[in-house]
Amino acid sequence: MDFQIIAVTVRSVTIEWDSDTCWRMPEKHEVFLNGVRAAETDQNVFSLYGLQPETEYQIEADGVSHTFMTRRESVLLDVRRFGAAGDGRKDDTAALQAAIAACPPEGTVRIPAGIYRASPLFLKSSMTLLLEKDAVLLGETDRRRIPVLPGLVRCGEKEDEYNFATWEGDPQDSFASLITAIDVENLDLIGEGTLDGNAQNGDWWVRPKEKRIAWRPNTLFLERCRNIRVQGLRIIHSPSWTVHPYYSDNLQFLNLDIQNPPDSPNTDGFDPESCRNVLLLGTCISVGDDCIAIKSGKIYMAQNHPRGSEGIVIRNCLLSRGHGSVTIGSETAGGVRNVRVSQCLFDSTDRGIRIKTRRGRGKASVLDDLQFENIVMRDIPMAVTVNMFYFCDADGHSNYVQSQEWMPADDRTPAIGTIRISRVACTGADACFLCAFGLPEAPVGEIDVSDVRASFRPTAERTPQCPIMMDHFPKLSGEAFYLLNIRKVRLKNIAVTGAGSDQPVLRDIGDSRFENVQIEREQAAPAFA
Repeated sequence: MDFQIIAVTVRSVTIEWDSDTCWRMPEKHEVFLNGVRAAETDQNVFSLYGLQPETEYQIEADGVSHTFMTRRESVLLDVRRFGAAGDGRKDDTAALQAAIAACPPEGTVRIPAGIYRASPLFLKSSMTLLLEKDAVLLGETDRRRIPVLPGLVRCGEKEDEYNFATWEGDPQDSFASLITAIDVENLDLIGEGTLDGNAQNGDWWVRPKEKRIAWRPNTLFLERCRNIRVQGLRIIHSPSWTVHPYYSDNLQFLNLDIQNPPDSPNTDGFDPESCRNVLLLGTCISVGDDCIAIKSGKIYMAQNHPRGSEGIVIRNCLLSRGHGSVTIGSETAGGVRNVRVSQCLFDSTDRGIRIKTRRGRGKASVLDDLQFENIVMRDIPMAVTVNMFYFCDADGHSNYVQSQEWMPADDRTPAIGTIRISRVACTGADACFLCAFGLPEAPVGEIDVSDVRASFRPTAERTPQCPIMMDHFPKLSGEAFYLLNIRKVRLKNIAVTGAGSDQPVLRDIGDSRFENVQIEREQAAPAFA
């Protein structure tokens, strides 16, 4: 089996096997580096560390080899030389920040094994931050010791706006994140170490929707950055959204392990917001909210700093536990286009594919060209949901947002274009396989579903529940397709077993075409004689 070299840094490499499986291969493969056995793995995406700069390597597996050259490194700076203790007691912020500030272009700041207590660290361009195995950056928990990033700063005669922080789609004062990069380019953040937000030892998850001094921080925040690579890190215990790229371009996130407790509030795993050309590859996410949520802000940002998210590729990831595996929305006022999700395993999240918006997001909020292919879903109660009545924000339960009656389309009306879903194997469905509800005045453009095999839990194990978070919507159980206000529906090569009904629910569908669609009801248990 062949493989591709995805990324090469000064001291590491990431490869991806040409496998059609999701997340991992059925058997392990040995990896050799310059003829020496380096590792054995069954993951489709794999990284090797501990390489030397400007060195040629030959990597071989399954009789296939590729040659690569690691990148140049101007200097290697060990943070212990700058006074960092790494003992878990001393505050190492000043020593760590000094090493970063002193690092020349193309230099590497090395954090060896140890526990480094730190307030937010600010990275800069043209450097590598290397967290070696067993190195832990442990976040400060006292919010009085953490700097605040202002949401907006106005300056000059024209009162130009500079945005430095965000909270749930609006420019709001927020605490700086454990790792923060603003207007940075050509940065690598790599290694087998851990970023620990340490939220469980603070009050970040207490009254989480209450602003105290400022809004909660992320663990990793990238704002207006370009050409960024984050590779290999374990990122845990985030105060809020864990990895949050914002208004940034050309980003790679490779082989990450993102873990937050299941009851930790709003701790999304990966939230690219108003970003372009983003690759998330070979990453495991298990969190207290959506595993992945692609966003583009609320109406103020769309009107004053318009920028959508586009060119998002998510591949070979394991997304387990959380509200949604891959979510788009709901803060999407700038629009989201050209999303590709493939070869992913969704395991035990509330929903698999989750698309959510609402009136008030605005005319620039167009969600289009969204493709999901070769997905395995295990124990996902609501496999696919599309909701244009999402009841978030202060006015979320208002008649304007929740009315199912036709309203005049205006500058506040969002739109959903084409959603394509193919090659899905889904087991353990509960409420529904696909539930979609478009606006009467702005129906969903097209939903195209093909090559699906789905099975429901037995009736005795199902729990009727509302698949989409909107008012006045019924609880469902065993519904294969529940579709309302869709301009075009295409279903091809669909086999659903164990459903509560063998007929899809279709209402206000403009054009529908079904080809080889089989929905089988659960067989009744035999009666005792």
